[in-house]
Amino acid sequence: MKNLYSLFALAILTIAVLSACSVQKQESKQSNTNNTANNEAIARQLFDHFNKHDWQSMAALYTETAEFKDPSFGKETVKQTRLQTVQKYTEMQKGMPDIRDSIVAIYPSGDKHIVVEFISTGTAPNGAKFSLPICSILTIENGFITRDFTYYDNP
Repeated sequence: MKNLYSLFALAILTIAVLSACSVQKQESKQSNTNNTANNEAIARQLFDHFNKHDWQSMAALYTETAEFKDPSFGKETVKQTRLQTVQKYTEMQKGMPDIRDSIVAIYPSGDKHIVVEFISTGTAPNGAKFSLPICSILTIENGFITRDFTYYDNP
């Protein structure tokens, strides 16, 4: 009888542990789903502000100092403050006042990354119209973009 009670207690303990693990997995999955949805919303806000040429609001989506990898900066990763980001895009707008980005697709990658495929269009300073496919990998932590690694063919 003592062995029967021990087996019964062990079975109840096993069920409790498995249930706790299942709840943790569900909570973790829900947390990742929430992060993915929040990160996608931040990415969409970024492009919305870009298309409105609202550089202040766009820069506010980044941490105070974020890392950027972009052909316009050269081949190395650089750190830029929000103010530097505003200045960069303000200058860009002077040369290309009709620049606009159209999102093609957004691909979540884990709980901290969003990959955005988009087409940038506008008129270059020489008057030529352009359409440039671009891909950005955004790292988002605590609701702010910490890294913006952007790739395109720099003609």
